[in-house]
Amino acid sequence: MPRADGRNADQLRPVSIETDTQRHPAGSALVRFGDTRVLCAASHEEGAPRFRERRGWVTGEYAMLPGATDTRSRRERNGPGGRSKEIERLIGRSLRAVVDLDSLPDVTLTVDCDVLDADGGTRTAAITGGWVALARAMRRHGFESALTGQIAAISVGIVDGQPVLDLPYEEDHRADVDMNIVATADGRLVEVQGTAEGAAFGRSELDELLDLAVAGCEELFVIQRAAVDAEPSA
Repeated sequence: MPRADGRNADQLRPVSIETDTQRHPAGSALVRFGDTRVLCAASHEEGAPRFRERRGWVTGEYAMLPGATDTRSRRERNGPGGRSKEIERLIGRSLRAVVDLDSLPDVTLTVDCDVLDADGGTRTAAITGGWVALARAMRRHGFESALTGQIAAISVGIVDGQPVLDLPYEEDHRADVDMNIVATADGRLVEVQGTAEGAAFGRSELDELLDLAVAGCEELFVIQRAAVDAEPSA
């Protein structure tokens, strides 16, 4: 059954990744999943957290700009709220899964992910675009050998009884099952976040959702590689 936007159940929204969207960060990317847009920027700082004992670290930060949704949201001036902190931890865990931290020098690479427009899937877009920004930053600083793999993320869910890929807000807010999948290009899973918002779901439905997500990530890996290999802007 076609969805409200005309896509098939296993079809991504239109996805694009534009690189070098900011002048100063070592790597930056503007990722679009339909009407969701997230600006990702990877910056390099000397020194890592003390618990790293002079070995490198990769982390992420996440924020939604006040105008990203149809009603203005307040800035988190006193630090990230609970939802933002949860997403920051997810971004950091995901990116660290494909970096050999012990081969980095005593540096911190921070990937900032700022949501410009939110229409569902902002955290998965942040991970997907964040990897591109991080990969370009590591290449620029000569740390590319510490990048051990590729990672992307996508949402899946059950809407009107049908498993579907890459949910916009219109589907996400009424989904019976809502799930975010983070996967590596060699077929491993880094994170599976799934919740039954309505009726509980079965093992066969979980397997179908995982298959949808992995296939979607395969498409994202191709788009990511093209973005990472794009010629730097003049």
